[in-house]
Amino acid sequence: MVVSEKKPIEELLGYLKGAKKVVLVGCGDCASACKTGGEPEIAEMKETLAANGIEVTGSVIIPTACNLLLGKKELKAVKDALKEADAVVSMACGDGTQTIMKNVKKQNIPVYPANDTLFIGEVERVGKFEEACKACGECELGWTGGICPVTMCAKGLVNGACGGAKNGKCEVSPDNDCAWVLIYERLKALGQLDNMKEVRAPKDYSKQLNPRRHEVGKKAEAQA
Repeated sequence: MVVSEKKPIEELLGYLKGAKKVVLVGCGDCASACKTGGEPEIAEMKETLAANGIEVTGSVIIPTACNLLLGKKELKAVKDALKEADAVVSMACGDGTQTIMKNVKKQNIPVYPANDTLFIGEVERVGKFEEACKACGECELGWTGGICPVTMCAKGLVNGACGGAKNGKCEVSPDNDCAWVLIYERLKALGQLDNMKEVRAPKDYSKQLNPRRHEVGKKAEAQA
């Protein structure tokens, strides 16, 4: 799940300065779950923009906004509106916004984000999310009992703990549990505490060179 939240409307209106007609594009997947890009949010955005003198001439919710080919197909529903639009407002995540941009690039229409993308997370319950993965390209979960030290540890340590935890809480973020206390307890329960005796090599951050591409069956590689 890519977690997003709405930008301050003042920021979006700043991007739309001078625009009279816009097309709204939502996402039926992650953004809808986050209540930032589904049908209710589209309707709310229409009212807000109208109150600021901006007409919404068309809207569409792409089932998965970050799917390039699906987006190309779904945007045909608003092709006439796009011809007259001064801008497109993306109510998807950052990836979806860039995908939408690629699909309207030939029309030379600016695409502006209505949302801020926060993190890749898990759904704890409806409307509540927790960051779970930084997509570091080198997963450590196999030896840490399924608890990610890169994401859950504020310092991203792969050789923990740092020694600063107090009462099981992180010294950087006292509201959070120390990841390495959690890892220790999990490994102890699994009978795998020996995993902590091995000194791990530093993270290979070259695997996070941006932007990355991946084709199924091939290793992910950086795009020069």
